[in-house]
Order: sequence, then C-alpha cells, then structure tokens
Amino acid sequence: MKHQIQKTEENTKPHYRGHRDRLRERFAKTPDALADYELLELVLFLAIPQKDVKPLAKDLIARFGGLAEIMHAPIEELTKIEGIKDKTALALKSITALSNRAAKNELMNKPVLNSWTRLMDYCHSTMAHETREHFRILFLNKKNELIADEIQGSGTVDHTPAYPREIMKRALELGATALILMHNHPSGDSKPSQADVDMTNQIINAGQPFNIVIHDHIVISKNGYSSFKNMGLL
Repeated sequence: MKHQIQKTEENTKPHYRGHRDRLRERFAKTPDALADYELLELVLFLAIPQKDVKPLAKDLIARFGGLAEIMHAPIEELTKIEGIKDKTALALKSITALSNRAAKNELMNKPVLNSWTRLMDYCHSTMAHETREHFRILFLNKKNELIADEIQGSGTVDHTPAYPREIMKRALELGATALILMHNHPSGDSKPSQADVDMTNQIINAGQPFNIVIHDHIVISKNGYSSFKNMGLL
C-alpha cells in the first residue's frame, strides 16, 4: 500500500518540477551553458512557482527580440504578454535594476577616464534599449572621479530637451568640475545630429564662466555609440 501511494504521488507531480530542478543544477555547474530562454526561466521560476514557464520564456524572447530588450521593456509592455502579471514584470525589472546598480557602484568615486570601457559598457546596458531619448550627465570632481550620475531629462523617440543653465546649476551644487554628456538614440543610429552638436556647444559655453569642462558627449544606440571627442566635434 505504501509503495502504491508513493507511486501515485510521483505520477501526480507536475512535470515541470523535475525540469526546474535539472535546470537549477545545470546553472549551478555551468551557468554560461544555458540558453537565453533558460536563464529567463530561472527568473520566472521565482515569480511564477506553479506553472511551466518554458513556453512563456520563449514567447517573451520572440516578442521582444532578446534578453536586453525584455529587461528594458516598460512594465506596461511586459504585462501585455499573456501570463505576465505585474508581479512577474516587477521581478524582471528588479533584476535589471540590481545589475545596473551593481555596475554603477563599481564606477562611483573612481576615475572614470581610466575605466572608459567599463563606463561605456554600463551606459550602453542602461540606455541602449530605451524607447525614448534620455539626456544623462556624469558629474566628475577635480580627480575626474564620478560623483553623480543623473538623467536630466526625458523626451520622445527622437528628441529630449537639455537646459544649459540648469545643468550648470546642478554641477555647482555637486561641486563638479567636469561633465560627460550622454543621450541615447532609440532609432539605433548613434550618429549625432546637428541639433546634438548645437546643444553641446551651448552647454560648453555655459560652463566656461565656471571653469566646468565638458570631456565628451556620447550618443548611445543599440548598435554602438559615437563620441564627440573621437569625431573631432569637441
């Protein structure tokens, strides 16, 4: 009788339970060997404990195109997918925020000009897949250490406002002596526009009376980035 009860329990055990255990074991041993949808499953396990989430993980990748696009998608877009509730969308966004925060903490209070590749990786991961333009400023002290990283404005798919006077006011509040300007192009083309060049010159002129230097203006897109300094525009 005991053997029969045990066998019945095994037969009624959801098939995805064994899959989850095996996937966790594979991740613990060789995390890099997992496919993108399998890594996504691991996150979905936490938010959706009583369901086979493999089809959902594959649906998300098919809908958004990849992990980066999923992690940066707005909550309202994620919840349009059948099976994604607010709790699950927030779980995905929290993983993104955790990763970005860790990368930011690695850069804070350190000379960023000596860690340019790491800085670009961080900014690309946080801005490249945004669907709206954001104007961002990195504030540096006399040692070119990063003392603040702030988004100064958000706009539409192809424009974001920037106000030189407000930028300088904030720089003085923070005691910054140099800035790195950044904004993203949701179109995927990182080439600066003439409006970008004009705006940058206005900010440079606004900083001169305060001896605040503009080290660079970086335009970021999902296909890469462009540096005003490297292009001879600064």
